[in-house]
This record gives sequence, structure tokens and C-alpha cells, in this order.
Amino acid sequence: MHPWFAAHGYACFRVDRRGCGDSEGLFDDEYSEQELRDGEDIIAWLAAQPWCNGNVGMQGISWGGFNGMQIAARRPKALKAVISIGTTVDRFADDIHYKGGIQLGENIGWAATAASWFSTPPDPILRTDWRESWLKRLENAPFLAERWAQHSDRDDYWKHGSVCEAYNEIDAAVLVIGGQHDGYRNAMAAMLENSSGNTQAIMGPWGHKYPHVSTIGPAIDYLNVALRWWDRWLKDINNGAESDPAYRVYVMDSIAPNPSHDFKPGKWLAFSDWPSEAIEHNVLGFGSGSLGVSESFSAEIETNMRVGRASGEFFPFGFGPGELPDNQTVDDVNAVCFDRAPLDNDQTIIGAPEVRLKLACDKPQGQVIVRLSDVRPDGQAVLISLGMLNLRHRYSFEEKTDLEPDEFFEIRIPLDQSAYKIPAGHQLRLSVSGSYWPYCWPEGENFCLTLTEGSISLPILTGEVGETEFDLPPPLTLRPSQQLDPPDEQKEWQDHPDGTITMKITGDHGSRKDQGTGLVTQSKVTEFWSIDCADPASASVEMVWTRGLGRGNWNVNTECVFRMKGEATTFQIEEETRAWEAGVLVFERKRSTSVPR
Repeated sequence: MHPWFAAHGYACFRVDRRGCGDSEGLFDDEYSEQELRDGEDIIAWLAAQPWCNGNVGMQGISWGGFNGMQIAARRPKALKAVISIGTTVDRFADDIHYKGGIQLGENIGWAATAASWFSTPPDPILRTDWRESWLKRLENAPFLAERWAQHSDRDDYWKHGSVCEAYNEIDAAVLVIGGQHDGYRNAMAAMLENSSGNTQAIMGPWGHKYPHVSTIGPAIDYLNVALRWWDRWLKDINNGAESDPAYRVYVMDSIAPNPSHDFKPGKWLAFSDWPSEAIEHNVLGFGSGSLGVSESFSAEIETNMRVGRASGEFFPFGFGPGELPDNQTVDDVNAVCFDRAPLDNDQTIIGAPEVRLKLACDKPQGQVIVRLSDVRPDGQAVLISLGMLNLRHRYSFEEKTDLEPDEFFEIRIPLDQSAYKIPAGHQLRLSVSGSYWPYCWPEGENFCLTLTEGSISLPILTGEVGETEFDLPPPLTLRPSQQLDPPDEQKEWQDHPDGTITMKITGDHGSRKDQGTGLVTQSKVTEFWSIDCADPASASVEMVWTRGLGRGNWNVNTECVFRMKGEATTFQIEEETRAWEAGVLVFERKRSTSVPR
């Protein structure tokens, strides 16, 4: 992207954060105070250069999307505009670590990935002290898996860097972009509903990718969308960008579930304001297996570790097959379901559904997961949205409160933002379960929920809204490189005779040579998830990351092994890191910890 932006009059910088890549210093944590201060210093340095007009913009996806808005909330004088993609406003309630107070499977996965990234050294061409710096980094690497598991409430650790704590502090113009198949689907609406500055948002059908390179189409011409934003706020060109629709949303049509979809048919709608008066909330009550007919019922929800197989990945990157949600009936057979009668007319959901439940639990702790699906006439069920709640966080995410066994209480669970058209003749289904493995970690012991009341509030498009379109992405000249070893992605589930379920993911990204620098990079990850269906305390995972860098006679390799087991009252976490230079082991460390649930 940078050569393309440079050709349109922008100086572009891609910054290695402190202690990573080719930067000096030591890495301490994601979104740390040091990281954000460094960001402010970088912006000030850029603005002071003779070739800069004093205006600076930030763009990024995921980590780079997070800290763009985080730094904007600190109001550096020169930061005039931000484009934040695949991002969140709440680091606890809506991030890769926890969802609804339940620890996600990706929490340990992200710790393993980050550790493997930061295990590699600077490039010797750029840093003569590369070896000394490398060993110092390895020795001082934080034990993030322990740290993130220790903070299981929404305390000051997570409030730091959560933009929702400082919406009104953002003066820069912010464009927030995300995909409905991303783990981050809620920041777009949240920013529009709460920020007071120049904010716009785009929600497409994409995964965790920039919208011009997403493997889930239709892709859009992100580069010219971004250029229009930069021209308005960095060059002060009166191109009318500030008057573009506040929220541009891609409404997906109903198509049969396929975990390897590469295109979602639908159409783009444009909202001049959000929240919109064109959306009305339709409340549907629960009955005995029915949705939309409120009546007395009682349903028992037993812990069932088989629910979750059709979840798909939290982050669909487009690395390989099977990343998207599959036919939900695989999970529905082990959940309690409430079905609506077939629709007489098409309905379009745009926004965040909310579920209300009245239930009791027979243990001091429990969790509940709710899924909204489109049941097609052939019986296949397409996941629309989901939400979940650690029941000990029913009052607040800031503190857990044990349940009184068998005492009834009410909860509300927001589902993720969606834009989905349900055709006439299709049904809506609300599925309720007490586990969702391996998407999130189960409780340490079995429990039973008794559900006696419930309803769902659906945001339905009822008013007139304009349609819009985006151009297709222009062709780009890619940096010359050579694929030396091909990538290979595999995902395999197995049901064993003893009642154990295992899932193995292998992601071999192959090796590639950069033709400009001669640098060869290699990486591979293997994940092995296991659980005994009769014992939630048996849940475990082992992740092994290997990485390599080389050029000529110089080569280094690292291996990071992470293990986690969810026992009855604790999480047991282990980490092993090894590093080799020219085949000789130069660093080795093992760490382990026990963290209370």
C-alpha cells in the first residue's frame, strides 16, 4: 500500500514497536503506556520534518487499529486522522482475551503467537548488535499468558487503552472498518453511538483482513476510500468526505453454510446517522421450543462439551479451509433451541440483537452462550450472531459474584453486530448452551441451568435507506518475492471411543525469500486441542510455533511451546522457548504458572 499512497503525495512509515523487529529497547506488553508514549513521540517527530505539513494520520489493522484510536484519545497535536480496522473499544469485554467475561480459546493462542513473533532477532544488515539485542529480548520477554489469565475481571489493566473509557477525548477524524466474519464486529457501531467527533464506519462481509485483500468477498477499493479520508483531513482538500454516510453496511444474503466461503452475496446500504430511525426493535418471547410465542416453560441446559464444533475461528485470516462457521445444526442437537415459525416476509437485521434470560444454576458458577441462526428450508442453519456471559459477571465485569445455587435471576446478553437478510420462508433460531469449546474455555465442573423465561430483541430495518456501492480494488504492484516452500493448512476433528474429542490445526506458512533484501522467512504453527466430554476440567491445548530467518550463511530459528489446561479451580499454563543460531542452541527457558479461575 505504501508505494501507492506515496504516489499520491504521502510519506509513509511502518513502525516496529519498541523491542520488536528492528527497533531498540524491550517489549513489555500490548498497548502499554510506553508503547503509547512512543507513538506520540513518533507523531511529533514526523510533524517536525521539513517535508511534512504538520498533519499526521495513522492506519492499521488489529494491533495497529487498536493503538491508532488509543493514541488519538491522548490528543497528540499533529494527529489529525485515523483509520482503524479490525479493532475494538473495550479490551476486556470485546477483545481476543475475554468475551462476556469468559476466557476465549484465542487468549492463549494470541499469547503464543505474540511470543513467537517477538522471539526473532533484528536483521543483521540493519543492526550490528543484533545478537546481543536478540538474547536480551529473549531473556526479558514477559510471560503474557500468565498476565492475561490473571486479570480475569475488567480491572484497571484492561481499562487502560480501552477507548470506551475516553470517547470524548478523541479529536481526530476516525474511520472505523470491520468485517462481519471478524472477531471484532462491534467497534464501528460503538464509535458512531458514542464519539463526539468526525467519525464514520464501514462494515463489510470480511474476515480479519484489510477490505481490499480479504479472502471473503466482495472486496472494496480501500485505497481510494483511505485516500479520500487522508486528503480531507491531512491536506485539507474540500472533497466532501466529512459528508459521506456515517455508516455503510453490507447486508449479507442467506446462502447455505460453508466454512470455506470466499464470497457473500448481498448489497451495501448507507445510513446518514447511527443509531438510525430506520431500525425498530422487535421483541420475540420464548415458549416451549418456540420463538415469538411467549408462554410458560422450563428447560434444563446441561453442560455439553460437544457444542462448539461448528463455531469457526475467532479470526478468519484466509489461511486455509474451514475457518468460517459451519452448519449450526451440528451444535444445535446438543443445545436448547427456540424456533420461530417460517417468516411471511423478508426481514433484515442490522445492529446488535439482545437476549434476556431468566434462569437458575445448580452450582456457584456457570456460563451461557446464545446463538442466533437463520434456519433454511432444507434444515441447514446459518450463524448470524452470538453472545456469551460468565454468570459470575452477571452484575458487573469488574467483579465476580458467585451464584446462589438454584436461585433464579435475570440477565441480558448483547450479541455481536450483524447485517443479515432472512428471506420469507426461513426461520429464526435462538440456541442456548452452557459451553462452546474450543471457542471459549468451559467451567471447571459440570453444571445445569434451568431456563424459565426469555426473549430476544431484534433490530429490524423498517424504514427507507439508500443503497451505495464501492469500486473494486485497483491492481497493486507487489514487492518481489519467491515462495521457496509452499504453505499448507489442515484442520481435523476426531471423536475417540473413550469420549474424548480432539482437534488438530496445522498451519505451515512455508518459506519465502524477499528479492530485495535476500531475507528468507519461515513459520509454522501446530495446535492440539483435547477434552473429555464427561469432564470439563480435562480441557487442554498445546501450541507449537516455529519461526526462522536466514540470509546466505546466517540463519536463526526459534520454537515457542505453550500448554494450557483448565482444571477445576485453576488454569495451568506452561511456556517453553528455544532459540538456535546456525543450528546451535543459544537460549532455552521453561516457565509455568497456576492461575485461579
